[in-house]
Amino acid sequence: MARMSADARRAELLQAALRVMSRDGIAAGTTRAIVAEAGMPLATFHYCFRSRNELLRELITLLTTMERQAATEAMTPSGGDFRETLRQALRGYVGHLAANPGHELFLFELNHFALRTPELHDLADEQYRKYYETATELLEAAAELCDMEWKADLPVLARFVVTLIDGATTTWLADRDTEATLAALDIAADHVAALATPRTRSV
Repeated sequence: MARMSADARRAELLQAALRVMSRDGIAAGTTRAIVAEAGMPLATFHYCFRSRNELLRELITLLTTMERQAATEAMTPSGGDFRETLRQALRGYVGHLAANPGHELFLFELNHFALRTPELHDLADEQYRKYYETATELLEAAAELCDMEWKADLPVLARFVVTLIDGATTTWLADRDTEATLAALDIAADHVAALATPRTRSV
């Protein structure tokens, strides 16, 4: 049998941790539970990660990347209809949410756990920095796709979008009403689209 590389072991431990904590909650995601899920000895975990907190940081990056990909891949120019392009991005995210509720529940739980644990406050900060970065990239990509430019300050707009999606995610996790969530986010996309204007061209 071929020897698994360190990068491959690290990736498998991340996936195992994601499975455990998405299924059973963050408290269940002990290092022993994670290596058991991965079918590896405990020493492998400490070889691949300096601590459980390092693994949690990696999971934040992994999951926010997946969210961004789902939203980005859903966007098309839509015949120049900027509102529809933004709606597509939000629908892509909701589709990801509905397909992976455990992932989003884990992120929600992780944030509250970090806020309740003084030595982990920076994890909560990092989680939201990733959210703001993702929102900024999506807003820039949508504007580029439709040849638009934002009238609002982009960092503030990104924070506004994260606030909207946070609320939609929490509400969806409570009632699992995808149709109502999509309808609400369509309205949100219309309001956000109104904060952009066709890009001016220099002569």
